[in-house]
This record gives sequence, structure tokens and C-alpha cells, in this order.
Amino acid sequence: MKPIAVMLIDDHPVVRAGLRSIVDGFDDVRVVAEASNGDGITPESLAEQGIDVVVTDIQMPGTDGITLTQRLAEAGPPVLILTTYDTEADIVAAVEAGAMGYLLKDAPEETLHAAILATARRERTLAPEVASALMNRISKPRQALSAREIEILQALESGATNRQLAASLFISEATVKTHLVHIYSKLGVDNRTAAITTARQMKLI
Repeated sequence: MKPIAVMLIDDHPVVRAGLRSIVDGFDDVRVVAEASNGDGITPESLAEQGIDVVVTDIQMPGTDGITLTQRLAEAGPPVLILTTYDTEADIVAAVEAGAMGYLLKDAPEETLHAAILATARRERTLAPEVASALMNRISKPRQALSAREIEILQALESGATNRQLAASLFISEATVKTHLVHIYSKLGVDNRTAAITTARQMKLI
């Protein structure tokens, strides 16, 4: 049987080299292409190279893993996210973008192997921590923050004021305050500092 053709995307050359060594050690998988980000990568370019699975990090200079996943969701090969980022914001963004799998980089080699095979079959593979975060979000929908609320929390973390938040998100300051009320209520806090601290503890940001 023809080995599964994989493209590795990570902005750290040493990490890519290590991953390539591991993946090429699997009998039924081969790395046939590499890149440092998603710039210029399209369903058509991957089809020309015969890529079966894309294994990509999330945060990279240039086109990041989430944007690339969205680009490939309709017509490209399935995507497996392999990253160190385990916040709910990253996980939800990746799954909503169309990623078939989400693993952390400390996953055992056999887990990575199984995930690549499953991704090639377009079967969902999630690290236990990732599955737990998603189940928690589903089981507690009233406590789950919306994408916009998480976006506001991330801006708060950077120290943005209400006015700066409103300007950057093209909404009114009154709308920002309404979002903050909802965020505080969902997190069970009553101020910005507590919201940021709690969100970090819950790995929402």
C-alpha cells in the first residue's frame, strides 16, 4: 500500500527536522513536503504534490495554522493540528476551521502515528486535554464564552481600555461594557483582573 504523504508546517526548523525523523520512521507514512507557514499553500498546490495529510502548528509568522485550515477545509487534504497551544480559544478556533485532529507536541509517537492515519481517513482525533476542553464547553453552554467574548478577553489581557476595545472591534463602548457584564457573569467574577486570571486558569486565553 502506498504510504500516506504528509506535509509538515512549523516555523521552527529544528522542530520540523525532529518531526520528520519521527514520521519517516513509520512504515506507512512519509513526509514529502515541508513549510515554515501556510503562505502560498492551496488545495491545488497540495493536490499537485499528492499530499494526503497536512500536519501544522497554529502560531506562525505569515499565514497561521487556523487560516490555512480554513483555506483547505472545503477542497484540500485533511488537517491535523500539532501544537503546544492548549487554550480553549485555540482549540475551538481550530475545530471550527475544519481541523480533523488536534494533538499537543508532547504526544507519544504512537499517538501521533495513529492520529495521522485517522486524519487520512477523515476521522476525528483529539488529545485527551483537547477533548476535555470541548466537552466542558458543550456540557456547560451557559458558562461558555462566545468567540467575541474570548476576543475581548484577549484584548483585555493586553491592557486595552474600553475605548481602545471599541475602536479595534468597531463597536460602541456601551457594547463593550455589555460584553464585559456577560463575561464577568459567566466567569463568576466582578472585575477585569479576576476575569483575566480566571480565563487563564480555565485556559480560555
